[in-house]
Amino acid sequence: MTFFTIAAVQMPVSSSTENLTAMTQNLDAIMRRFPAVRMVIFSELCAYGPAKTHAQPAGGPLEQRFREMAMQHNVWLIPGSVYEQDGERIYNMTPVINPQGDIVARYRKMFPFLPYETGVEAGTDFCVFDVPKVGRFGISICYDKWFPETTRTMVMMGAEVILQPTMTDTIDRELELTIARTNAAINQCYFIDVNGVGDCGNGLSIVVGPAGDVIHQAGSGREIIPVELDLGRVRRERDRGLMSLGQPLKSYRDRSVDFAAAQTSEKIDDYLKSLGPLQKPV
Repeated sequence: MTFFTIAAVQMPVSSSTENLTAMTQNLDAIMRRFPAVRMVIFSELCAYGPAKTHAQPAGGPLEQRFREMAMQHNVWLIPGSVYEQDGERIYNMTPVINPQGDIVARYRKMFPFLPYETGVEAGTDFCVFDVPKVGRFGISICYDKWFPETTRTMVMMGAEVILQPTMTDTIDRELELTIARTNAAINQCYFIDVNGVGDCGNGLSIVVGPAGDVIHQAGSGREIIPVELDLGRVRRERDRGLMSLGQPLKSYRDRSVDFAAAQTSEKIDDYLKSLGPLQKPV
């Protein structure tokens, strides 16, 4: 058994004012009430909402503030995501900060929510990182989860827990809960999907176990979600099978077919092109 306690923060996120003060207050309150917590995760674009005017370069003042928060409480911090300015380009980026305040990884969202999240570049690198003596974690952001290759690739890189900052305020949130459960089950991993509430989210954050079981599903209001994970459960279920039944990761490893969808294929490419441009419905 390898236990690790994570607190997910489902908090109001304003699109017109800063939310960093509330993030700081929530972190302070969590660490006072739940001293066993070793990692805290917020929702996508939590600090300032989806305003690209707040984009900063990696290592900028906002990231420095997050580093101070992590050091102050000696906790791993996943502060949702921020808009990162890199020259003329803007990325939706999640920094991973360890208890010493070091940036151990930065993940750029691979699938901006086009055609709505315009002006944001797509990242190209997967992100996994190790928590010493605990296990390996992966990061993806919101719309990434709709593409099963993202979770599957991180799992094949050894990830046992997928952390998913999200900003969904639309009617497809119920579908995202199903996707979270499915991603967890077919990859035999924990899946933690943290949404905001208010201007930038309709809540329903979810924590899913490696058998696709719902450990907790939040409502539509402010909620602090401390959960103790047992990464030993991931390892046992990957060894013995989900519910002692299917072993999808081993079956995928031992497959006798290469999937054409992951390769260049003229037939597939022609069909996808026939679907027309990626644009808003009119």
